[in-house]
Amino acid sequence: LCKYSQLVNYETNREAVATAVQRVAGMLQRSDQLDKVEQYRRREARKKGSVEARLKAAIQSQLDGVRTGLTQLHNALCDVKDIQNSLADVSKDWRQSINTIENLKDVKDAVVQHSQLASAVENLKNIFSVPEIVKETHELIERGELLQAHRRLMDLECSRDDLMYEQYRMDSRNAHDMNLIRAYFDHVQGLSDELAKQLWLVIQRTLVTVRRDPTLLVSAMRVIEREEKIDRRMLDRKRQTGFIPPGRPKAWKNRMNEVLEGTVSARIESTQSETRDSDKMWLVRLLELTRKYVLDDLVVVKNLVVQCFPPHYNTFQLFFDLYRCALSARVQELTTEKLEANEIVSLLTWVLNTYQSVEMMGHPDLQPECDIKQLEPLLPQEVVDRLLSEYMKTFTSNITGWLRKALETDKKDWQRDTEPEADQDGYYQTTLPAIVFQMFEQNLQVAAQISEEFKEEVLKLCLKQMTSFLVRYRDEVVAYKEEHLKDRQLPQFYVQYMIAIINNCQTFKESINSLKRKYSHSTDPTPNDAAIEKTLSEVAKEGCQFLLDEVFLDLENHLNDLLTRKWLTGCHAVDTICVTVEDYFNDFAKIKKPYNQEMTAEAHRRVVVEYLKAVVQKRITFKNAEERKDGAERMIKEAEQFSFLFKKLSGEDTDWLCGSITAIAEVFKLTDPSLLFLEVSTLVSKYPDIRSEHIVALLAVRGDASRDMRQTIVETLNQSKPSISTRSSPVFRDITVPTIATMTAMAVPKLLK
Repeated sequence: LCKYSQLVNYETNREAVATAVQRVAGMLQRSDQLDKVEQYRRREARKKGSVEARLKAAIQSQLDGVRTGLTQLHNALCDVKDIQNSLADVSKDWRQSINTIENLKDVKDAVVQHSQLASAVENLKNIFSVPEIVKETHELIERGELLQAHRRLMDLECSRDDLMYEQYRMDSRNAHDMNLIRAYFDHVQGLSDELAKQLWLVIQRTLVTVRRDPTLLVSAMRVIEREEKIDRRMLDRKRQTGFIPPGRPKAWKNRMNEVLEGTVSARIESTQSETRDSDKMWLVRLLELTRKYVLDDLVVVKNLVVQCFPPHYNTFQLFFDLYRCALSARVQELTTEKLEANEIVSLLTWVLNTYQSVEMMGHPDLQPECDIKQLEPLLPQEVVDRLLSEYMKTFTSNITGWLRKALETDKKDWQRDTEPEADQDGYYQTTLPAIVFQMFEQNLQVAAQISEEFKEEVLKLCLKQMTSFLVRYRDEVVAYKEEHLKDRQLPQFYVQYMIAIINNCQTFKESINSLKRKYSHSTDPTPNDAAIEKTLSEVAKEGCQFLLDEVFLDLENHLNDLLTRKWLTGCHAVDTICVTVEDYFNDFAKIKKPYNQEMTAEAHRRVVVEYLKAVVQKRITFKNAEERKDGAERMIKEAEQFSFLFKKLSGEDTDWLCGSITAIAEVFKLTDPSLLFLEVSTLVSKYPDIRSEHIVALLAVRGDASRDMRQTIVETLNQSKPSISTRSSPVFRDITVPTIATMTAMAVPKLLK
């Protein structure tokens, strides 16, 4: 250890020397610093002196502390020795006094007896006047003077408890004397029960009492508070001595809470005065009465009852929790009943919305004590989900039945002997769309009262049911048309109701879009949207087709007269066709756009196509140039009639379709057969969908073109096919040539397909 210490000192000295050398070298780096050597020496001397002074002070302080500590340890040692000697003396005295203590047992018994006698003397007045005090207390209770009655009761209980406690101290096993005291004060417990009964009556009628006689409620609360203090004191004495008087603790505050809980529950349950059998709106009335009672009661609690209860009771929160628990229990009880769909909605709307609204817990009169943000839900989420699921099942079944019934009612209207009603714009319609969407609207409004998410679910269900309904609607429309075809005289207003059906499709589309805008926040299309749009378009298109079929059934005989000898000699088939079409379209004007426009265009096309069919069917073959000229001029005139008619009906250009009749008439009108190829080429260039069999049929109707000429023209045109037309509505595509004509042209290659 000595060698190690020497080594450490050596190292320390060496490091100190090295540090000093380094510092001196730093001070004397330049020659002009040599003049300051003496100044540097004095400065270092001062620093050294300062350090030595601090070291001496520190060492002196340490030495003083050690000296003080040694002195204190010495004093402590002396004190310990003195205490040890004192304990030895106490132990010696205790051994010598054991016999003396045993001799004082009689004194101890005398002290206890004196204490009992003192207690008896102190309560002597009450002991002898127990019957009188009992009677007075009973009378005070009957008069409602609760504080005075309780004061008498406390005096009696105090006398009894003190006597029993002294008896317990003297001889806890002496049951005879204890029972004797208990028997003497037997009426005290009865008075306590009677007073408690009066207190609970006051507590039960808190909301009434606080308006009529608030002092009575205050007295009742003071009595309960007194009893709570006595309970606490008796329990403390029990922990110390093991004795507790009979009937303690009374726990009247807990009993008060139980009474209030029962009162609130009875208050909530009393709101139901009717059942479903007596009133279909029983649940709505029940919930409204409950809302009113709860709001009124809590306002009374906040403004009046709180002032009558001790502040530490937190009275408003106490009553608020009682009402919330009672409401929760009541609504959960209601959910166990077999609720109808509208009742489920009423209950959920009340629980999820009304309960937290300004009409109830959020009412300004309850603020700020009632914070609706902290309200716990009245129903668990799983119960809410179960009710919503039950509602959706019932609603699905109901809406299917409602839609079926609405459709059956609409079908009966189709058979009526009066025209359908018209809207403000004069368009025919039935009540079906209004009935369906009024039903949807009502249910969506109800669903919106529950929650936004549930409203979206109901909307999806409505659209899904609408998809299935429209399929049935389409089937019924087709059946309606087929039934009409069996006897075209029935029903009398078939055309008008078919127009109404077509208009309904447009109304359905508009109503669906309106519902989605009003009740859905999502703009994304759903699978049901496409299906609904497709079905409605098909129903409207088929309805238009059925109406046109009706028109052309009436035109059938007149269309058969076209391009016949009868026609050539001057029949008025086209005049009749135009008049009939115009007459029908006076009714068709009550079809909504765009169906009206589409139907006019289709009628125009069908008339022209039927006319062209009459041409290619070769009902007539012109015998000479005179007949060809008369026939061509008649065709041009009739084309102008058609063009004028449909331009009048649609307001659009009709030259394209009617021009096909004029172009064929020009082929018939040509007098020089050598130019026939050029005229046919012009026809093909205008209407490139014309086929070779059509050309052959036209040349056959002309009557002066030989078979070789027809074949030459067709082959030549086949070699120089015209460019593809940009027209989207071919004229000749759906026109077929009769079998004989087709057989005649089999050897001729087709120009176009």
